[in-house]
Amino acid sequence: MSPEALGLHTNAFNLTPSLYIFQTFTTELHRPFQVERRANRNLFTIVLSLASMAGQIPQPIRCKAAVCRAAGEPLAVEEIVVDPPKAHEVRIKIVCTSLCHSDVTFWRMQDFPGVFPRIFGHEAFGVVESVGENVEGFAAGDTVVPTFMGQCDSCASCAAEWTNQCTAVPFTMGPGMRRDGTTRFWDGEGKPLSDTVAVTSFSQYTVVDVNQVVKVDPAVPPKIACLLGCCGGTGEPEIRRYIEPAWGRSSMEVGQSATRFVGGCLRAGIRRIGGKEFGVTDFVNPSQLGDKSVSEVINAMTDGGADYSFECIGISSVMTEAGRGKTIILGVEKDSQPLCLPSFEFLFGKCVMGSLFGGAKPKTDIPILAEKCMNKELELEKLVTHEVGLTEINTAFDLFLQGKSLRCIIWMDK
Repeated sequence: MSPEALGLHTNAFNLTPSLYIFQTFTTELHRPFQVERRANRNLFTIVLSLASMAGQIPQPIRCKAAVCRAAGEPLAVEEIVVDPPKAHEVRIKIVCTSLCHSDVTFWRMQDFPGVFPRIFGHEAFGVVESVGENVEGFAAGDTVVPTFMGQCDSCASCAAEWTNQCTAVPFTMGPGMRRDGTTRFWDGEGKPLSDTVAVTSFSQYTVVDVNQVVKVDPAVPPKIACLLGCCGGTGEPEIRRYIEPAWGRSSMEVGQSATRFVGGCLRAGIRRIGGKEFGVTDFVNPSQLGDKSVSEVINAMTDGGADYSFECIGISSVMTEAGRGKTIILGVEKDSQPLCLPSFEFLFGKCVMGSLFGGAKPKTDIPILAEKCMNKELELEKLVTHEVGLTEINTAFDLFLQGKSLRCIIWMDK
């Protein structure tokens, strides 16, 4: 039986825009990334095709997704069904996504919020395919970045400068859309599939709350734009919010994902940062220290300890190594182990704090970061070490687990 007979809608992007329309569209988007124009040609076709469908009543849609059936098992690319967007929701065609350390953490989880079967993914770039009721400011054809953080601009938290924790769509580690807790994803047998932080970008189509969607300039290369939803959006605002620049101050970065903070540290006036490609000045390899601990070596290198430390890998034993100065914790500990810190040390100025998405407000800060990418102030492309298609998604996991990849871009239609 055909998908149409089952009440399913299949998008066939066979609309061929005229040369005149294409030239007009690209002329309006003339920006520094001209070398990316050819790579973006397919994106322009998708945008025009989806824009032509605006006003149609959204239907369930059949597409491909990388589904994980059990913790730690390889993902399988399956045909799934994605529901139409409900009120206050947007359905997005994912152009590309990226594998983040947090996805690997969820993939390994044995207990809640590790639930299966599940579709991972939360760093992505896409095009709005359809919108639900009560959605303003978005239409089919808009290029967007979905985010795991919400911003309604109406609640007290969104109005406050000290927090980015929107109360209208509060962040949660558990599955389910944030307004009603239900899923929008179903496998081939009609059984529910759990989402990931209400983004779920390892699917060719996803449904996201309108407060978790940010418009971006379509001239931003997709593989750069997709990083703004987590990786790129965390490092730069983090530095600006928590660091006070001064001559001679040092920073210690812990973990593979720490490279995203280096550029921000340099722009904030921090000069000693611990690849060279990202501005790192010093390296510490724990396997080459002999009887010395990492803390002992760093204390010797920095004359008493780093002024700022960023823990990015989610290991409680590393978090407790915090010495003097300020330590910002971003890593997710998969087993949620408690931190044990002597209270007496805090009398001497020790500061340990956590941060989610760098304290950034997505709808406010992501467009600013996108502009910095366009102006080459923020070079996120240096983080992209590999690119694969959806059918090769397990290769992305393998590269990450082997320590060979910083960010692997996954193209959803390849």
